[in-house]
Amino acid sequence: MSELQPVRGTHDLLPDEMRRYRRVAETARRAAECFGFQEMATPIFEFSEVFKRTLGDTSDIVTKEMYTFTDRGGETITLRPEGTAGVARALISGGLAQHLPLKYFYSGPMFRYERPQKGRMRQFHQTGIELLGIREPLGDVEVIATGAEFLRRIGAWDRAQLEINTLGDTESRQNYRGVLVDYLSGHKARLSEDSINRLERNPLRILDSKDKGDQAVVADAPVYTDYLNAASRDFFARVKAGLEALGIAYVVNPRLVRGLDYYCHTCFEVTCEELGAQKTILAGGRYDGLVGMMGGPETPGVGWASGIERCAMLLRETPEARVPIALVPLGERAEATALRLAGELRSLDFVVDLGFSGNMKSRMKRANKIAAKVAVILGDNELDQNVATLKNLSSGEQSAIGLDRIADALEAFR
Repeated sequence: MSELQPVRGTHDLLPDEMRRYRRVAETARRAAECFGFQEMATPIFEFSEVFKRTLGDTSDIVTKEMYTFTDRGGETITLRPEGTAGVARALISGGLAQHLPLKYFYSGPMFRYERPQKGRMRQFHQTGIELLGIREPLGDVEVIATGAEFLRRIGAWDRAQLEINTLGDTESRQNYRGVLVDYLSGHKARLSEDSINRLERNPLRILDSKDKGDQAVVADAPVYTDYLNAASRDFFARVKAGLEALGIAYVVNPRLVRGLDYYCHTCFEVTCEELGAQKTILAGGRYDGLVGMMGGPETPGVGWASGIERCAMLLRETPEARVPIALVPLGERAEATALRLAGELRSLDFVVDLGFSGNMKSRMKRANKIAAKVAVILGDNELDQNVATLKNLSSGEQSAIGLDRIADALEAFR
């Protein structure tokens, strides 16, 4: 039998990497909390229809990347490829529309069957926010500002670039769609098979194509912003004015689009060139048509998602583990006292590593291995005097401390 390995495109989060992951996720949660977003979670798997309705039968995610299976009850289930659809489903199934506006933060694993590479895994993790029930441009500004604050707090904002664009309203989208179809039809011979299939059903998705031939055609396509109506231009102007008022630098990228029908008005991405090909670290936009498309009440929405793994790569240093105290009982008699002492110290939020076996030399070797700064030694001599020996592992100094004063003495080593 061959040696067991993790499934391709997945990886273990061992302690050093887990601390980086946790730093990103917790920082995102705290930043979102400052803007009034409350944490929630949806199931890791949903009925497949949740994603087919929202992502569309012709999207790459649905046709090529979703992990879909039939469960024992005969239901078709999909591991979530993104977070927004589940939040929208929760709004509908939970009858939450009566409580609008709603501000949600989420964090957790997502799944896509993609070619693994640096910064892109088949099981990956995202944080994200969704603002539901707000139609005004200020909602877009607040959502982008939340993302900027999160990235500032992890030290990535000064190395990143915010790109924004507008998709306009439904009228503007229809105007542009007609012009785009005319242009793409004239270059049909150069399009990929997937894009030819999308030409009639949803030509805007061709603008998202990763095919190099498609991208060459799209490069000369009419620009979306040239076909905006007055209301759409005004909405975008107010978003830009809000960002400028907050001092949030941005670049307008007229080629930045979202191919899905329920997206409208603002779309945005934050990229960081030092990550290479997978450089997008946060992306989002307005999706006023999503909840209605899923069968719920017409509900405006705007949000973003951010890749935890990619953001973790941008941390300037790995967060340090909390420094443990090495508790060293010598002999059976000391074990019961050590267990009680360990419990008392842990209840005071000390990190305690309790040596399980071995002589004094091996246990002290263990203390050095875990980078403890102090060892608390309990042997027969100490127990007879109702004390413990505290040894400073940096200086080598040691002293006898009464068992009732151990916690106070250890404060200097937290």
